[in-house]
Amino acid sequence: MVRILQLQRNFEKLLNYTSYIKRVGYARCYASHSKFAEHKPIELIRNIGISAHIDSGKTTLTERILFYTGRISEMHEVKGKDNVGAVMDSMELERQRGITIQSAATYTLWKDHNINIIDTPGHVDFTVEVERALRVLDGAILVLCAVGGVQSQTLTVNRQMKRYNVPCLAFINKLDRLGANPFRVMKQLREKLNHNAAFLQLPIGLEGDTEGIIDLITRKALYFEGQNGEIVKEAEIPQNMKDEVEKKRQELIESVSDADEILGEIFLEERTPNNEELVAGIRRACLKRTFTPVFVGTALKNKGVQPLLDGVLTYLPNPGEVTNYALKETNPGEEPQKVILNPARTDEHPMVSLAFKLEAGKFGQLTYLRCYQGCLKKGDTIFNTRTGKKIRTSRVVRLHSNEMEEVDEVYAGDIFALFGVDCASGDTFVTDRKLELSMESIYVPDPVISLSIAPVNSKDRDQFSKAIGRFTKEDPTFRFWYDPDNQETLVSGMGELHLEIYAQRMEREYKCPVVLGKPKVAFRETLASPIEFDYLHKKQSGGHGEYGRVIGILEPLPPHLYTKVEFIDSTSGPNVPKQFIPGIKRGFQLSLEKGCLTGNKVSGLRFTLQDGDHHIVDSSEHAFCLATQGAMKEAFRDGHWQIIEPIMYVEVTVPSEHFGTVMGQITKRHGLVLGTESSEGWSTLYAEVPLNEMFGYATEVRSTTQGKGEFAMEFSKYAPCLPALQQELITKYEESLGIGPSSKEKEKEKRKAKYSTRSD
Repeated sequence: MVRILQLQRNFEKLLNYTSYIKRVGYARCYASHSKFAEHKPIELIRNIGISAHIDSGKTTLTERILFYTGRISEMHEVKGKDNVGAVMDSMELERQRGITIQSAATYTLWKDHNINIIDTPGHVDFTVEVERALRVLDGAILVLCAVGGVQSQTLTVNRQMKRYNVPCLAFINKLDRLGANPFRVMKQLREKLNHNAAFLQLPIGLEGDTEGIIDLITRKALYFEGQNGEIVKEAEIPQNMKDEVEKKRQELIESVSDADEILGEIFLEERTPNNEELVAGIRRACLKRTFTPVFVGTALKNKGVQPLLDGVLTYLPNPGEVTNYALKETNPGEEPQKVILNPARTDEHPMVSLAFKLEAGKFGQLTYLRCYQGCLKKGDTIFNTRTGKKIRTSRVVRLHSNEMEEVDEVYAGDIFALFGVDCASGDTFVTDRKLELSMESIYVPDPVISLSIAPVNSKDRDQFSKAIGRFTKEDPTFRFWYDPDNQETLVSGMGELHLEIYAQRMEREYKCPVVLGKPKVAFRETLASPIEFDYLHKKQSGGHGEYGRVIGILEPLPPHLYTKVEFIDSTSGPNVPKQFIPGIKRGFQLSLEKGCLTGNKVSGLRFTLQDGDHHIVDSSEHAFCLATQGAMKEAFRDGHWQIIEPIMYVEVTVPSEHFGTVMGQITKRHGLVLGTESSEGWSTLYAEVPLNEMFGYATEVRSTTQGKGEFAMEFSKYAPCLPALQQELITKYEESLGIGPSSKEKEKEKRKAKYSTRSD
């Protein structure tokens, strides 16, 4: 009995102690949260994105930034052995594959500055994640691998930064890797990306001998000590590097002088600028995107991250230094008026925010927004300018990867999220309905690949519909549609990996396994040579009839316009009244939906209407629509048509000993080699290859190169396909319609079998 009472008292003490620990822990967490969620003046805010080619170290760099700023207590590797993974890769699939699939947002503090960070994917299949992140950010860090340098997706990211006019810093990562050469990467940055770039830092040693970096502005060597490189120690420059430091510093001054007038005048006076003048000149040129400061380091080995953070504060803009516009409709048919938004962090101006990303979670739809003007408080009412819907904000949260932290208010320059907001990506929200403002939308690339998709079990159709509904809303490049000709459901996306990831997510998150069919390439049909048309549609059976005549010419567009169609009305006089022109245009567009060779869409075509005829009573817009469709049917029958296919720009990087084999593989796939590049044991092949030939190439190049090779591709253009492929596609299409030679043979065999069975 005594023993039982003693155990009971010990148990109560343990409960009290546990409660105390929890209270202390919660208090510390709350204090930490309060520190990070504190609202700062606009000069102390930075909104940055981290973008690069796949496997350049973006997520690892973000992990180090969060650790050094005190946001996380310990670091984990993207492909670590502890099965934890990086904080920003919160999805289970991301941790398993070691790649970033969705962009993730967080915010942290560095030297009393609030930094909002979005970590973006590097794979071309998830390029829309980079698009919408850069749309709402004020600055970016372009990460480059010291071995790989400027790669195919680096070119894409660079174009996206240019599209949204985002100033950037370059960070040459992975100095510790075998074959690292930051000077070759600098050359590529200047030649391939056309950046006026220069080093702000130099590495002390490379590969396994990487010890630290040298700051060219202060002329100090920086070493990173401590268990995780958290202590930055300044020292004198090594004696053997002093000449190189002075040479590179002079090169830096010359590059900035070319981009900044004030520093240019100092340079012409043959006066050496002091450190403050040089830093100010670099900042001015960086904000104008006329100069790119280049930092160096190795995130994995914890070197060079803290100086990069200092560079973000020093050289990248705060939200008040970026001019943001909203569009206001004036009169129908006129260009919208541009309205400059006020970035002051007060509630004096109405709130204007842009929804740039949607995500469905366990608590419902989560909408990511960027506030451009004014203030939003918990409980405020907002309006969607596109739909006019009124929404009450019950919860306002700031995001740290997949964790949410509630706040009472957000101001201009903040990135935040709302729950339960029914909207689309790119919608604008305001607190004053009378504003009628809308932000410029986000560029969404067209999908390039399609697969048939169906649930394994027909009982899972409800879950399948929920998954499709969610994913198509979240990702505008993931599209779902039904093909009535083939009677199958199809999904379209940016690549095989893109669609494969969504199929796996359906099984994991919705318990709905699906079957993906062979990818279908977006073939198109176009005209090979011009053809004239003269078609009369006449139907009179008593009463109001139909009458319309169209005369003109169909012409192929130049190869670089194969994805476009043009309609030109060159009529004059009363033969074709202008009120019937929309009917003719609609008839032309309807005819483009299905070509005559394979049933694919028609593009690369110019329709020029030259003349026609009408009837005072029987002519109508519908009659001219039918006349145009009849003219197109005759053109399909009498014209010379050809099939065109998407051509991809492919970049393959492999060890030099496998280069010959890889070039043979590309040639076998009917690829056109554009150029090659070799450096320190690695070779890169640039080629244009038909998308239809690229399926399964990822497995082939990995098996050939013992898993060391990698490739990336992006859409380049449309081009005529090979005659053998064209004939194969036509034959398959005819068979599907039951008019091909093999279909007739099958019918004969069926009849023969039926007759022999009866005879028996």
